[in-house]
Amino acid sequence: MPNVTYIEPNGNQREIDVPAGWSVMQSAMSNGVEGIEAECGGSCACATCHCYIEGDLAAAVPAAAENELAMLDNVVAERKANSRLCCQIKMTPELAGLVVRFPDAQS
Repeated sequence: MPNVTYIEPNGNQREIDVPAGWSVMQSAMSNGVEGIEAECGGSCACATCHCYIEGDLAAAVPAAAENELAMLDNVVAERKANSRLCCQIKMTPELAGLVVRFPDAQS
């Protein structure tokens, strides 16, 4: 099962196995990761699962679709080149080892 390292706003790192096909958001919410709100439940209708994709696998994450790019205009924390909505990132075996950092604020 692919794993993701989540870095919470306080710097705490949590490595979690994520079933292939699940979103990075689903796993974070199911495992009580701090720093994510996911108010819309993963429908790309809010910006409260904003994260920063870090490390070598950032380039392996599929590009954001237009609706995600539009929602990223609404993030509270600084939008960076590596900003994504983690509800839009589906886990695959190729993404095993992905590193995701949550900002200090979501709303």
